[in-house]
Amino acid sequence: MACWKLFSMLMALLLTIAAGLGTTRPVAAATSAHLHFYMHDVTGGPSPTAVRVVNGPRGSFGNTVVIDDELTEGTSQSSATVGRAQGYYMVASMANLELMVNMNVVLTSGPYAGSSLTVVGRDDVSTPVRELSVVGGTGQFRMARGYVLWKTVTPEILDLEIFVNP
Repeated sequence: MACWKLFSMLMALLLTIAAGLGTTRPVAAATSAHLHFYMHDVTGGPSPTAVRVVNGPRGSFGNTVVIDDELTEGTSQSSATVGRAQGYYMVASMANLELMVNMNVVLTSGPYAGSSLTVVGRDDVSTPVRELSVVGGTGQFRMARGYVLWKTVTPEILDLEIFVNP
């Protein structure tokens, strides 16, 4: 009887150890963060970073633009690069210039290098400040939630302030 109890305890211990071997340890999540940078949405010239891939059937409704925009610390394109905004936006209103935005903010320098945030939302271009949602992320921003305040500086430069609570 004592041998059976010892055998059962050893088997339970071995099963517990074996079950833990295949698991991964999560990356330590960042605490709340406030990020601020500028997105260069270059639609023309020799090296555009925003390219229309779909022309809508009526006017601009349905136009879809794919982006791989540079994110910098300042408004100048010669400012330090902090990452890329990669995704797309489309004109989602038949009456006004209102966009549906879906993009990943991929950070390549600074304390969050290697992490990303997923941003989704409505961009009513006619309003001075728009709010989009942070719906997830990777690395230090895994499962992040938050919002982006998005302002037009020039037609090709956007001011992004991101508030994140991972």
